[in-house]
Amino acid sequence: MTGHKCWGYGQKDGPSEWHTSFPIAQGNRQSPIDIDSKQAVFDPCLKPLRVSYELCTSLSLSNNGHSVTVDFKDIDDKAVISGGPLEDPYRLKQFHFHWGKSRGCGSEHTVDGRSFPCELHLVHWNAGKYRTFGEAVEAPDGLAVVGVFLEIGKEHTGLSRLTDALYMVKYKGTKTQFKCFSPRSLLPSCLDYWTYPGSLTTPPLSESVTWIVLKDAIRISEKQMGKFRTLLFTAEEDEKIHMVNNFRPPQPLKGRVVRASFKV
Repeated sequence: MTGHKCWGYGQKDGPSEWHTSFPIAQGNRQSPIDIDSKQAVFDPCLKPLRVSYELCTSLSLSNNGHSVTVDFKDIDDKAVISGGPLEDPYRLKQFHFHWGKSRGCGSEHTVDGRSFPCELHLVHWNAGKYRTFGEAVEAPDGLAVVGVFLEIGKEHTGLSRLTDALYMVKYKGTKTQFKCFSPRSLLPSCLDYWTYPGSLTTPPLSESVTWIVLKDAIRISEKQMGKFRTLLFTAEEDEKIHMVNNFRPPQPLKGRVVRASFKV
């Protein structure tokens, strides 16, 4: 998903330039978007989101030069989401984060124009319908990503094990074992959500994602947030460039409808 070298978040290779290498950047279902809470349509047919992460197997924590990622074993349906807007169960592949230089920006999705300091993306694929993750990325119903906003508040105990390990993947291309971590602790207690058809927010920007953006944010301390900002976009031998502002701005809605699982 992020194996391309010709893009980044700088002035010359940032989101405004991605269309030159990835024309789909100007497509009809690009993500992220600004969620206008008053325009979102309550859909009583939307089911509650079901999260089954109890038997998940986390493998590693890595810095791919664009974000920090936790990868999971995805050879069976032991860690899936189902219900919500989804017809099938979708299998957890990885999660990663997007964040800003300061608390005023960082999230990819915005709500009524408001940015959050950080956004978590839990990436799942439709393993019942497609044989591999790569195949699912190319299909319009191949992926389901759960977006969770992070705001500044008290320390998040579920995240502390991860933020305490970030120093081990400071540089681009570094990786460390990260076992026995369940992302269930990273979800708010209320799973009300908005949903819309969209895309990956990083190249190749494939229009294959059913987005499920949770209404409630989780809280993280300023100190924990600061640990994300110590990561680097660059490898150990390169000039240091801090990994901040690794988010794509909201894209045009182009006639899409955002549905809500809850009444305002």
